[in-house]
Amino acid sequence: MSLGEPLEIKKVLVANRGEIAVRVFRTCRDLGIKTVALYSDADRDALHVKLADESYYLGPPEPLKSYLDVEKIISVAKRARVDAIHPGYGFLSQNPVFAERIIEEGFVWIGPDPETMRLVGDKLGARRLFSGKGIPVVPGTLEPVNDRDAVSIAEEIGFPVIVKPAGGGGGIGMFVATSPEKLDEYLKRAVELAKSSFGKYEVYIEKYFPLSKHIEVQIIGDKNGHILHLHERECSVQRRYQKVIEEAPSPSLDPQEKEKILKTALEAAKVAKYTNAGTFEFLFDTQSRGFFLLEVNSRIQVEHPVTELITGLDIVELQLRVASGESLSLKQEEIVVRGHAIEARIYAEDPSAGFVPSPGKIEHLSLPSGPWIRVDNGIYEGYEVPPYYDPLLMKVVSFGLTRGQAIARLNRGLSELKISGIKHNKFLVLRVLEDQRFLDASYTTRLLEDQKFYENLQNEDPLPPIPGKSRTETVEERKEPKTKVEKEKVNLWRVASRVRYES
Repeated sequence: MSLGEPLEIKKVLVANRGEIAVRVFRTCRDLGIKTVALYSDADRDALHVKLADESYYLGPPEPLKSYLDVEKIISVAKRARVDAIHPGYGFLSQNPVFAERIIEEGFVWIGPDPETMRLVGDKLGARRLFSGKGIPVVPGTLEPVNDRDAVSIAEEIGFPVIVKPAGGGGGIGMFVATSPEKLDEYLKRAVELAKSSFGKYEVYIEKYFPLSKHIEVQIIGDKNGHILHLHERECSVQRRYQKVIEEAPSPSLDPQEKEKILKTALEAAKVAKYTNAGTFEFLFDTQSRGFFLLEVNSRIQVEHPVTELITGLDIVELQLRVASGESLSLKQEEIVVRGHAIEARIYAEDPSAGFVPSPGKIEHLSLPSGPWIRVDNGIYEGYEVPPYYDPLLMKVVSFGLTRGQAIARLNRGLSELKISGIKHNKFLVLRVLEDQRFLDASYTTRLLEDQKFYENLQNEDPLPPIPGKSRTETVEERKEPKTKVEKEKVNLWRVASRVRYES
């Protein structure tokens, strides 16, 4: 493998949208690979469409009629005569049937082997496999539970427990029960949500650790069984089980703990015969200092940029090379950590109103720049944020030789970022960066449950004044009728859908 050299793959279709499609296109351009974009009615003017070499229409905005339509995507791939398909994250990225169809049609699948995807995507099956090989998993059931046995099982594990759907993710249908009465209530609700959201009604129970952290290990493997780790990330700043701030390396582990979790991730990857890029996610209990494998994400992660910044490796390029059959020429000891990186996800949502999504037109956008700031962006000024998809707008990432330096630079970058016309979570992230629990790395996954973060919280940037006019005149002049957008907010934006499709 020679990084930066031309590949056999000459044309790539990205079966996705938004910032991740833009991100993949940029590496393809670096390597001289032609790019193909897909778009729905809602994405005709999206940034990923504008940046691609070619673009093809899929259909209506609803994901089931566009970005989740396997046969439409394959039809476009044939028409465009692409060599390979990259799924991004969300949508069909972890669907083994989609991967199989891509391979059957003779295209290169830029992802793990479909059988591996099927294996790690079955949450209970994966728990059985890994626990049987000595990989520590979160204490809990290895089979689906029913309302007859749930209470006795939970009492044996010890309250509190968390109820999880066996067939889904993204926080849907997950409930923490602190008593038998609550468990009975939440079990029924979890079953209903699991069936409606994922088509499977099975749920299971795990021990809930109230003072835990979310730490994950980036893996890359080639088709010859050579598997490497690219070190760990910490993703403990979350809302509703979804990440908001990620950093690498983790500031919470001592050298022995770090070595142990990296070794365990490699062992688990070998058990799963893992190829291409993937993430092995762990729950780290701050009280016992123990860690447990939570799940495997068989795709590129939203937060991959922090790993790229501390290792100097382009993960998308590694994906392309492994998919094309190249062997990893890197040795584990050559992948060293340099400095610290922190990523902030900027969402179109109102944190003070329960993170309700905020679609609409971006009236003004000013992106941060300067030393050691990276922006992975999917929007532009004048762009209409659609009400059909995940509300992630961009990721602002900082790098520093120390964690303190990275925090200061991210503060600077977010202070320069200006987004007017829609509500967003930038000001919440700025509050987190100033919180002592974040500064001393004592924070846990429950940090954003603290209601102090939301008191008098600003949720959008004011419009810059038009020269010669007051701020009030500027706002009034730039106003557009809101009837259509407000209707879409009520009827079309479904929080459950955005989590399901692009968590």
